[in-house]
Amino acid sequence: MELFSIENLTALVMLIALQAVLGFDNLLYISLESKRAPKDKQSMVRKIGIAVAVVFRIGLLFGLINLIQYVQKPMFSAQWPGVVEGNFNLHSIIVLFGGVFILYTAVREIWHMMSPLQDHLASEQKSKSALETISLIVMMNLIFSFDSILSAMALSDVFIVMATAIVIGGILMIWLADSVSEFLQKNRMYEVLGLFVLFIVGIMLLTEGGELAHLHIAGNPIEKMSKTTFYFVIAVLVLTDVVQGRYQKKLIAQERWMLSGKVDPESDKGPLH
Repeated sequence: MELFSIENLTALVMLIALQAVLGFDNLLYISLESKRAPKDKQSMVRKIGIAVAVVFRIGLLFGLINLIQYVQKPMFSAQWPGVVEGNFNLHSIIVLFGGVFILYTAVREIWHMMSPLQDHLASEQKSKSALETISLIVMMNLIFSFDSILSAMALSDVFIVMATAIVIGGILMIWLADSVSEFLQKNRMYEVLGLFVLFIVGIMLLTEGGELAHLHIAGNPIEKMSKTTFYFVIAVLVLTDVVQGRYQKKLIAQERWMLSGKVDPESDKGPLH
């Protein structure tokens, strides 16, 4: 097969688009996790973490191409009728672990955000080293990329095409990483939204891992959350955040008018009492 054939170029474009779409939640995690590194090293941590992860992704791609049957091979089962039933393989274990870790990260950050000031400052002082943060970014990058690589293998069977898409996707992530982090830093109100998006990502990974393991809890099968459902939930979260923000501004404006004793700007009934 010709390397620069129309088929391969089409597959490359589709794979780059796939990497870009699936890289959104990855970038969000990287932006939030990198905050725990020393401030002067956060940008470096993000870029090195993504670059190292790209190298490991290509290695993972090569390994999956040659060992795909072992990844899907059952490892152990859990049989507790009426409570928990499932058959786990390496693929499902990796995805389930990723979901649990993402949920833990989101809940931890939400807890710190709601904690009293002294507790929050104490948690800020316990920052991680640059190496520790890079290691976490690389590990979660690989977990996020596991399914994208399997999806890529369904679109193309040419290693160089898939590897090129991974490299281009990594370059785009490095380019956008600082911008996403700076945006969240300057617009702290969106950080809460980002954490709940991350929470939904964790749930999506758990449902995906549960379906891969044919997991049944209390006799009910765990079914994978579709990408359509995922993006619909994200759209609802964003819309809710926008409406809440505007409504809050309206309430603040009305309160100021009431305190000043002036006419309500949305009423024609005269002065407020």
